[in-house]
Amino acid sequence: MPRSKPLASLSLDLDNQWSYMKTHGDAGWQSLPSYLHAVVPRVLQILKERQLTITFFVVGLDASQESNQDLLRSIVAAGHEIGNHSYQHEPWLHLYTLAQLQTELGRAEEAIERVTGRKPIGFRGPGFSLSAELIELLTRRGYLYDASTFPTYLGPLARVYYFMKSSLNKRSMKERKNLFGSFSDGLRSTQAYRWRSAAGELIEIPVTTMPVAKLPMHVSYVLYLSTFSPALALAYFRTALAMCQMTGTQPSLLLHPLDFLGCDDTSDLSFFPAMNLSSAVKVAFVNRVLNIFCEKFEVLSLEQHARHIKQKPLALVTPEFFHTR
Repeated sequence: MPRSKPLASLSLDLDNQWSYMKTHGDAGWQSLPSYLHAVVPRVLQILKERQLTITFFVVGLDASQESNQDLLRSIVAAGHEIGNHSYQHEPWLHLYTLAQLQTELGRAEEAIERVTGRKPIGFRGPGFSLSAELIELLTRRGYLYDASTFPTYLGPLARVYYFMKSSLNKRSMKERKNLFGSFSDGLRSTQAYRWRSAAGELIEIPVTTMPVAKLPMHVSYVLYLSTFSPALALAYFRTALAMCQMTGTQPSLLLHPLDFLGCDDTSDLSFFPAMNLSSAVKVAFVNRVLNIFCEKFEVLSLEQHARHIKQKPLALVTPEFFHTR
């Protein structure tokens, strides 16, 4: 039977509170403060109501903590895919040596598989961090896809805003100098393609931005726009989806835990956009966004999406260093 709607995918980067604090340079992250007990049940309930199965990108260090393991098992039990989001969640992953990358991937894979019973076949770099060595290594390790590219011109502006809200020293800023990507990332494709390296081929599914304009359309950004006008934010999202349909782009929409957490849950992350909203307001708005998304597209996990894409001819791209060391 022909599909009535075009395909799309949905994923959530399960960044934890400590990982945001670490990237932001806040003290106390080493004790690994967590909000997963609040976030995971909320997300699972919303997905269950829509009968959606999506991809959760899990940080290996979180999987290694006994206090999180039942929550991670509940994600798998609900039928969702588990992807690799690195072990230490350091957005300067592109600065790692090959030996460091091998250790980072291996530790994350081991921790995730031990808890969930599944070895991840999809990867997303923290802060969209990626390098040619990492692409080749993922290919050699048998990954089906990567989902680390974020084709927008606005990455440097987001980084400036982030630094202004932080207390990072010069060394830490240098480590994070490519956080959220560079201006040249806006030149990258919003369509899926294949990386071709010495190790073989790897599917790349970009975090979708508005075709042509390359403006962000992930849910955190739409939530930020909603702080000015919820109606205009939803109109913006509808426009972005319409652009995807016009250009034949199968969107891959990104969620974050803070899309489901509000100022009533924590005050430690007030530096993040839209954290002045309550959890009830945010959850209600995310529900509206997902309703629109599901009306327009048949929504899959990234693994399911990648397997469909694999059957089609895709552009081949030779990986180069995204960022210089």
